[in-house]
Parts: sequence; structure tokens; C-alpha cells
Amino acid sequence: MESKTARLTVLVDPAKKAAFEELCATQDLTPSQVVRQLIRGYLNDHGVTYSTSPTPAKGPKPKR
Repeated sequence: MESKTARLTVLVDPAKKAAFEELCATQDLTPSQVVRQLIRGYLNDHGVTYSTSPTPAKGPKPKR
């Protein structure tokens, strides 16, 4: 699982949002979980690879 998160704002029709949230609730999933699943599937379907490991911190290395 990814260690950091970023916010994605999506505008949708209120009726679709309500229906989506209701469906998610019936499946005991949060809308965020489903959106993350959809994004992973979309990237996979299009052969896009990405790293889930944290990016190393920038800056000087500590002295020993």
C-alpha cells in the first residue's frame, strides 16, 4: 500500500454521487477505496507502471 497520499478533486453530478456512495456502502467500501481501485485498474489496463515506494529524502547525507 502507498505510504503517502495526495488529494484528487472530482466534480460529479449530485445524483450520481449519491448513487455511488449508496452502492459503496452496500459493498462495505468507502468511495475513496473504490476510486483507488478504479485508478489502479485504469493504469494497469493501459500498461502504466508506477512506484509505490517512498521517494528518498533530498538533502545532504548525515555525517558519520
